[in-house]
Amino acid sequence: MKIAVLGGGITGLTAAYTLTKKKNKVTLFEKSPVLGGLAVGFKQPNWNWHLERAYHHLFANDYDIINFAKETGFNKIFFKTPETASIFGDLGIHPMDTPLDFLKLPHLNLFNKFRAGFVLAFLKFTPFLSLFEKITAKEFIKKTMGKIVWKRLWQELFRKKFGDYAGIILASFIWARITKRTKNLGYIEGGFQTFINHLVKESRSLRVNVLTGYEIKEIKKRGAKYLINGQIFDVVISTLPTPVMVKLTSNLFPKKYLERFSKLKYLHALTLILETNQPLLKKTYWLNVSAPQIPIMGIIQHTNFIDKKHYGGSHIAYLGWYLKRDDRLFALTKEELLKFVLPYLKILNTKYKILNTYNFKGSFAQPIFDKDFVKNKPDFKTPLKNFYIANLDMTYPYDRGTNYAVKLGKQVAAMI
Repeated sequence: MKIAVLGGGITGLTAAYTLTKKKNKVTLFEKSPVLGGLAVGFKQPNWNWHLERAYHHLFANDYDIINFAKETGFNKIFFKTPETASIFGDLGIHPMDTPLDFLKLPHLNLFNKFRAGFVLAFLKFTPFLSLFEKITAKEFIKKTMGKIVWKRLWQELFRKKFGDYAGIILASFIWARITKRTKNLGYIEGGFQTFINHLVKESRSLRVNVLTGYEIKEIKKRGAKYLINGQIFDVVISTLPTPVMVKLTSNLFPKKYLERFSKLKYLHALTLILETNQPLLKKTYWLNVSAPQIPIMGIIQHTNFIDKKHYGGSHIAYLGWYLKRDDRLFALTKEELLKFVLPYLKILNTKYKILNTYNFKGSFAQPIFDKDFVKNKPDFKTPLKNFYIANLDMTYPYDRGTNYAVKLGKQVAAMI
């Protein structure tokens, strides 16, 4: 069969590779000049590794991408145990890797710590329950861990990640976060772009027609087949963000089917990457910013995880946000954004010099997992025969990531 795959992120690349191995003729369309989607990387002349535009790592239980990498002959994934921590209103950085770290937190009394610890253990080892979709995370945490634990431990985390939507996020989200997290974290030698480049090379060797810088203007129906930019296809797989897919297929799908997706809400990713001569954070790799006085969602000191020698000896730190499109931070230039954050970074460290800054934005990066999302999220099959969807909205209840991108690509390929 002739198959069109729309979108050249890891889901699209996985689907294209898998379907070509099954003797199909696949064309992959990507609007950007580079492949990789949200995992795409960039490289400076004095770096020997790529760096992702947005922070990435794997968990030890990310078996889909680990096994797929082996299947394609890629063996450059490694694991380490960097420190993760949180900074609270007292501006102290508190490690959060072990039960002992949790017991040392100064913000909760012993009763609240044990109560919260019991619930976290319950979430870690309990299978998914329908209960988690009937109650918000805020309500669940308040009822099970207590109001004090919500206020001192969780409230600011949810505000930083979901903004105005913090109070409507379902408990299924917190269940998935606790269930999925592992202490061992993985990375790819050379950066995730190395794996992306490997997939592209392997796909092209199998004669996948990979088209970059190629914008699809319209998809038309021709009997049982589909016409895309003058080419006829038997099957179409869209890995595009749902709002982009809706716009592209407004002439194809029934209006009622597309209207359901208008109820989905998203935040957009903003990252400011700092290349410095000294690290912002002394030991911590991942710092959740639970301090209300610091308007940054998280600080990820990448070079406390990956050796700085791969980036010309410089230290690399990400500052991250999820924002509405009309948020004022989203409209700032790189220079304006740096000026905005500098006073807050001085709270953490003053002994560093900024060598370079990089600023990236990612559309529709964080779906809002509320009751509307559960009812209206896309599924693989659509009202049209041989038109499939496989995009990162379908990773629910788990946070988006490369592991689930691979899983979706495999799943949709198995349906054809």
